Amino acid sequence: MSHRKLRMGMIGGGKDAFIGAIHRIAANMDGQIELVCGALSINKEIAIESGKILFLREDRTYTNFEEMILAESKLPEDKRMDFVTIVTPNFAHFAPAMMAMDHGFHVVIEKPIAFTLDEAKQLRAKQEETGLMLLLTHTYSGYPLVKEARELVKKGALGKIRKIYVEYCQGWLSKLSEREGNAQAAWRTDPKKSGKSGCMGDIGTHAAHLAEYISGLKITQLCASLNVVVEGRMLDDDGAILLRFEDNATGTLMASQIAAGEENALKIRVYGELGGLEWAQQEPNTLTLKWLDKPAQTLRAGGNYGDRESTYAVHNTRTPGGHPEGYLEAFGNLYRNFALSLMAKLNNEEPKPEWLDFPGVEDGIRGMAFIENVVASNQSNEKWTDYVI
Repeated sequence: MSHRKLRMGMIGGGKDAFIGAIHRIAANMDGQIELVCGALSINKEIAIESGKILFLREDRTYTNFEEMILAESKLPEDKRMDFVTIVTPNFAHFAPAMMAMDHGFHVVIEKPIAFTLDEAKQLRAKQEETGLMLLLTHTYSGYPLVKEARELVKKGALGKIRKIYVEYCQGWLSKLSEREGNAQAAWRTDPKKSGKSGCMGDIGTHAAHLAEYISGLKITQLCASLNVVVEGRMLDDDGAILLRFEDNATGTLMASQIAAGEENALKIRVYGELGGLEWAQQEPNTLTLKWLDKPAQTLRAGGNYGDRESTYAVHNTRTPGGHPEGYLEAFGNLYRNFALSLMAKLNNEEPKPEWLDFPGVEDGIRGMAFIENVVASNQSNEKWTDYVI
C-alpha cells in the first residue's frame, strides 16, 4: 500500500499569474500533494524565475510542457509526477492534457476543459482509452452548502423542481481594460485565446454548471441573447438566457461582466412544489430554505445539524460553524477529493462516494456544449434552440 504525498506538475501559473497561485494553495491545503515540477510560462526567463520562487529543482523546472511531460515520463515511477495541473489560457488546455494522458499522467484542468466541444470530446475518448482520472475545477461545486443544497434536492425535500434562477454578475470589464494593460482582460476578451464567447464562456458556464449540479437536471433547450456593451470589445460581455431543463423545469440564466460595482455575485435560487432554496457565493456559509407551509430556515456551514446534514456537506466542511470558509477552501475540497480518489485508485481500493464528488470530463463537455449552443441560439432567428452535444 502506498502511503505518500501525490506528486504534482504544473503547466502555466508562473509568477504573477492569479489562478496558478490559487491552484497551488488549494493543492497544498490538506498536505496530500506536493509540487515537484513545472513548465510555468511560455517565457523562458519567467519559467525559470518562477521555478526558483517556488523552490523547484533546476532540473525539474522546464520551459515548455512537451519537455516536461517527456522528461517526467522517463523518471523512475517513484520520482515522476503523478498528475499535471493545467492553468494556461483556454486555447492552451487541450494539447498538454492529451499529451499528459498519452504518457500515463492524470490531469487537473482549469475550467473550461478545452477550446472547442470537439476537443472536449477527444479528451473524453482519451480518458476512456487510458482509464486515467481528470478533475475540472468548477470551483463553486466545492462549497459545503452547495453540496447540501444538491442533497436536499436529490432526496426530494423541495418536491419536484419547477424553476431555477441563476445569475453571475461582475463589473471588472465595465471599461475597455484589455486596451489598458490588464493581462487577464486581454486574453479573456480575445477570441483567439478565449474562444467564441467571452462573458458566457467565462462565467456563464459556471452558472450553468451550478444550476445543473444542484438541481440534478440537464438543460435541454435554450434561448439566448448576448451583448457587446463596451464599444470596441470583440466578445460578449453581457447576456441572458431562457432555459428549459429535463422534467419540465424552466429557468433563466443571467451573466454580466459590465455590472459596474459588482464583485463576484454568483447567486442561485431553485424552487420545487414544496419550497425553494437560495445560495450566494459572496455569502457562501449561508443556505436559505423557503417553505410553502412553514417559516423559512437558515442553514449555516458547520452548523452541526446531526443526521439532518448530508455526509457530502460534512465531508467538505473544514472548520466549526462561524469560521468562514470560502473560495480557497472550496477549491481545496476539489483537490482533496481528487487526491483521495487518486490515492485509492493507486492502492487498488474503492474510493468513497463523497471523494468521487468532483467535476470531470462530462462536466467539461457540457460546459463546451453550453458555449456552442448559446452562441448558436444568439445567432439564430429561432426562439428556442435544442441543446445539442
